[in-house]
Amino acid sequence: MSEPQPTSSPDDTAEPTPDATTVALENQTPGRTIWANLNHPFVIGFFLTFGGLVAFALGMAITSLVTIWIYIAFAMFAALGLDPLVRRLQARGMQRAWAITIVYFVFALVLIAVVWLIVPTVISQIAQFIRDVPGMITAFQHSDLFAWLVAQFGDQMPDLLAELQKFLTNPNNVAAIGGGVLSTGLSIGTTISGIIIIIVLSLYFLASLPEIKQAFYRLWPARLRATTTEITEQITASVGGYLGGMVILAFFNALVAFLLYLFLGLPFPALMAVVAFSVTLIPLVGSVLFWAVGTVVALIASPIGGLTFAIAYLVYMQIEAYVLTPKVMNKAISVPGSLVVIGALVGGTLMGLLGALVAIPVTASILLIIKKVYIPKQDAQV
Repeated sequence: MSEPQPTSSPDDTAEPTPDATTVALENQTPGRTIWANLNHPFVIGFFLTFGGLVAFALGMAITSLVTIWIYIAFAMFAALGLDPLVRRLQARGMQRAWAITIVYFVFALVLIAVVWLIVPTVISQIAQFIRDVPGMITAFQHSDLFAWLVAQFGDQMPDLLAELQKFLTNPNNVAAIGGGVLSTGLSIGTTISGIIIIIVLSLYFLASLPEIKQAFYRLWPARLRATTTEITEQITASVGGYLGGMVILAFFNALVAFLLYLFLGLPFPALMAVVAFSVTLIPLVGSVLFWAVGTVVALIASPIGGLTFAIAYLVYMQIEAYVLTPKVMNKAISVPGSLVVIGALVGGTLMGLLGALVAIPVTASILLIIKKVYIPKQDAQV
């Protein structure tokens, strides 16, 4: 006879009924809990303050790195400008490494020649000025202005000389003057180091430019890579052509300045040619700036020669604007004149010299993207 099985009462087998708080906590997900906590004013204020601090820190980091961004932009711009020369050498059967070596070797020779031309001239002029100081003082003492000063401040001249001597012998003033000289020297050193950094970066960018382009193409979906490749190649080619055109126009400016200074008998024709080449690389206003500088220097040496230079160079500026620039630039880049002026003004206002240099290629790139991407998309819509 089997033994009766023990029976369990309903109270023994039933699970404990959770309370309302436990059910609410189990049904909440982590995201819902966070959003629920955001209803509290303290939590909202904390997140807003934290977000503001993060944004401020990012802004400070970007601002502190602005010099590095400028170096990178100039280096990439230079690499894109030298790439057409490298491609031409490659088209003749030369390896890319040797082509880059030759291009930078020629560039280094030109840079050394320019420095060799400028530095000795500046040093000789400073030495000449120091040698002429005693004669200038003697001539000033025999001038009518000095006689008038003596007549007006005769009794006070010794006091003025004593104050001048006291100023020059004061250690604080000497320290201030030395600090200014030191600051100028540091600025020159920073500029030179920046140029060296840009040259080195441009060398690396130029050497790895094909790899950089391929990596950029891989970032886009496969269906868009063909269009992206076409647009990117056209943009980089336009940048290189634009820089080549600017160099050609600057060379013509330097040649005209050299010939005018040479034939008019004005001083430093080679140095002024280098200044003309450097200044006229600035879009739109470069020729006007050099016209003003060259005219002032010429007027100091010879009023008649300065007036002749001003008129002759002004005539050349008209020839450059209406003949040379359209022939050179239309082959490299095609941008309406109004957009050129607007782009240069906007770029110069936002980023200074760098913005003025890249404004025209950036404008051309935007127009190309609109033509190749936006307009076809609009035409496909019914």
